[in-house]
Amino acid sequence: MSVRKVVFGINEFYHLYSRGNDKRKIFLTDSDYQRFICLLYAANSSGPIHLSDLHQWSSEVWEQKRSETLVDIGAYCLMPNHFHLLVREKKEGGITTFMQKLLTGYSSYFNLKHKRTGKLFEGPFQATHVDNDPYLQYLYAYIHLNPVKISNPDGWPDKIVQNVATAKTFLDDYTYSSYHDYLGRQRQEKTILNPSAFPDYFTNDINFEEFVVDWMKYNG
Repeated sequence: MSVRKVVFGINEFYHLYSRGNDKRKIFLTDSDYQRFICLLYAANSSGPIHLSDLHQWSSEVWEQKRSETLVDIGAYCLMPNHFHLLVREKKEGGITTFMQKLLTGYSSYFNLKHKRTGKLFEGPFQATHVDNDPYLQYLYAYIHLNPVKISNPDGWPDKIVQNVATAKTFLDDYTYSSYHDYLGRQRQEKTILNPSAFPDYFTNDINFEEFVVDWMKYNG
């Protein structure tokens, strides 16, 4: 069984990620993506929020009052068979508790909805300590540009994006990440994030957009 070598520390930044068992898809429908996104909000609480008690969970969840949050979330992206999160540990055991609530809650939902059994995710979630500023800044590009692989499997980061306009259009239509929140678009999902807990790399939405486009043109 895979065991993480990372030891979590308060006020430290981490890149968290996990994929489906046997690389299977973990999001099959739009409502699957929406459920996971709602859980990013609901699971990030010292107290419980029971989505099953809500009549319209996809809209009512944002109105629920949370207890003290466990982590600060700086960025996220959901892909068909995996996801990425950029977080900051707020309290001892915060990341572990948050991820346990998130993955258990989503796995239970997914298995019930799609009438399956067994584990959904491939072992424990993976974590990388983000211990320097260049790496932290790079992750904002890496996480938000992940969807480019859907429209262009051989594209960034393996190769420079040849048609930036097409890639950018695809990102603009891809709603399962925090990309739109950094572009200043008003949506409920913005409450998932706490950008103030992270360095202020982007002075405005135009600055962020230029940052992303610059990385598309760079193969690191």
